[in-house]
Amino acid sequence: MSKETLPPFGHAVAGAAGAMFALAVVYPLDIIKTRIQVQAKNDKTLAMDEHYSSALDGILKIVQKEGLGGLYTGLGGSLIGTATTNFTYFYFYSLLRDLYNKRRQSTATPSTSFELLLGAAAGALTTLVTTPVSVITTRQQTLPANEREKLLKTFQSVLEEEGMAGLWRGIRPSLVLCVNPAITYGSFERIKDIVLGLLKTSLSPAIAFWVGALSKTLATVVTYPYIMAKVRLQWKPSKDMKEHTVAYRGALDVLGRVLKTDGVFGWYKGMSTQITKAVLSQALLFMMKDIFTKYTVVLYVLIRAHRIK
Repeated sequence: MSKETLPPFGHAVAGAAGAMFALAVVYPLDIIKTRIQVQAKNDKTLAMDEHYSSALDGILKIVQKEGLGGLYTGLGGSLIGTATTNFTYFYFYSLLRDLYNKRRQSTATPSTSFELLLGAAAGALTTLVTTPVSVITTRQQTLPANEREKLLKTFQSVLEEEGMAGLWRGIRPSLVLCVNPAITYGSFERIKDIVLGLLKTSLSPAIAFWVGALSKTLATVVTYPYIMAKVRLQWKPSKDMKEHTVAYRGALDVLGRVLKTDGVFGWYKGMSTQITKAVLSQALLFMMKDIFTKYTVVLYVLIRAHRIK
């Protein structure tokens, strides 16, 4: 057995393991970028130690107020969400790609347009499954420590306050954002082919890291305003902010109100932190997925050998 013959389930396991490793490394940046995204310009309800001017400023203030543990608030839910998201994504992506490769007559590499379409289809199926975890994680990351609840309690609170629909808040922009992994994985495959062709070498963890970083940067810059809009839709204001906050009606309402209060740059608030986090996370994912895939192949071989005995 080789990486090429590994079934979709094996690729899904390797992808989920790589994604969880990457998230654990960059999680402090994730919580910072989420809190920056929901901050409004000149928000009078935020104390000085709750308003972050940069990622470093946010890290220092969280450590000062909540300790090192504050940088990992909601990590459990995020790991569950990441494992579910990436397992589902890699499973559908590998499954659809295998079906296409078996049916097509040509041996040529799939086109960029097909890679994008494949990524979008896998992303849409994944989003429908994983949005509830995203809602819960966003609320755990952004609520003050005195209002923050455990994973299951947050889940129950969403159901009690908003019903089942509350678990899928932000589903529309989330579906639009399916183009993000589509751009990422589509461009990764194309850039990888170009780089390997120029260098005349095989894919190494280092090459996977840099190609992954480049492809994720491209996807993040293109889709960032909708990333910010999705987070604001899933965010729940604290009790102090509730009477000063009008609920958003949708992604376009978020973009319109942010444009009015913060200008065009408000659409890109926290983007530098998002790009740093996303690029590091995605690059680590591509690098570690290749490593975890090799271990998964070995595991499959051992399981087969055991069954034969």
